[in-house]
Amino acid sequence: MSKTFWTEFKDYVWITVGLLLYTFGWTVFLLPYHIVTGGVTGLSAIIFYATNIPISYSYFLINLVLLLAALKILGLKFMVKTIYAIGVLSLLLAAAQWVITQPNGHMYKILGEGQQFMSLVIGCMFTGTSLAIVFLHNGSTGGTDIIAACVNKYKNISLGRVLIFVDFLIIGSCLFIPQFGDPLQRVHMTVFGLCTMVVENFMLDYVFNARRESVQFMIFSLKYQEIANAIGTQLEHGVTILDGHGWYTGKERKVLCILAKKNESQYIFRLIKMIDPQAFVSQSSVIGVYGEGFDPIKVSLPKKDKKKK
Repeated sequence: MSKTFWTEFKDYVWITVGLLLYTFGWTVFLLPYHIVTGGVTGLSAIIFYATNIPISYSYFLINLVLLLAALKILGLKFMVKTIYAIGVLSLLLAAAQWVITQPNGHMYKILGEGQQFMSLVIGCMFTGTSLAIVFLHNGSTGGTDIIAACVNKYKNISLGRVLIFVDFLIIGSCLFIPQFGDPLQRVHMTVFGLCTMVVENFMLDYVFNARRESVQFMIFSLKYQEIANAIGTQLEHGVTILDGHGWYTGKERKVLCILAKKNESQYIFRLIKMIDPQAFVSQSSVIGVYGEGFDPIKVSLPKKDKKKK
C-alpha cells in the first residue's frame, strides 16, 4: 500500500508540473497573439476571441460534458486524475489570464509585436511537452485528450494522430466565424492554427515515445550465467539464453537476449562491466515491445476470430 501511495503521489506531482508548463506556454506565448490551437483549450480560446468569455469558464463546462460521456470507457482511476487536472488547469488558466492582462484590457506580449510565428513555436513546444508528461503519468488535461485516450486504450494508434484529426476540425471552424475579420484574416488564423497542431503533436509524440522506447541486448560472455542472474534479480527482467556457434572458432557459446526500456541501458551496461569487462555486447533499438512488462497488444480481433477463440 505504501508503494502504491507513493506511485500515485508521484503521478499527481508530475501531472501538476505538466499543467504548470501548459498554462505557461498557452497564456504567455499563444493567447496574447490570438493564436488558435486544437483541443478544448483551443475551442475555449475561439469562444474567448469571439465573445470575451474567459477561457476557464468554457473550458470547464465543455470538459464536464466529456467527462460524463467517457466515465465508463476510461474507468474511475483515470477519471479521478483527469478531474483533478481539469480543475487545476481551469484555476491556473484563470489566474494566468488575469496576470498577463494589462489594465487597459490588452495582454502583455513577451516577444513584442509581429512575433506570432516564433511565439507559436515556443508556446507549442511547451504545451506539447506538457501533454506528454501528463499522459505518461496516467492523466489527461481533459477535452480531446479524453477522446484520444479512449481510442488509444483499444487501438494501437498514436495519441498525436488522434488529436490531429480532432484539432483539424476545431481549427477549421475559424473560417466560418465572422468576428475574426475578413476572409483573408480568417485564413491566416486557420493556417497559424494548423501550424500549432503540427508542432504541438510532434512534441507530444516525440516526448511520449522517447520515454517508452525499448532496446534489445545481445550479450556474448563466458560469464553469461552470472550476468543473467544479476539482470534477473536486480532489474527483475526476463533473460533468454540462446545457443550460439562461432564460425571462426568453431566453439559453442551461450548468448543472452534481453529486452528492456532504453532508460535502463546504462544500468545494464554497468552490471555487465562489473561482471565481465571483456563481454561482447550488441544494443539495438526496437520499434515496439508488447507483452508482460511492456506495452499491451492493442489490436482488435474480427468477430469470426473471437468466436473461434
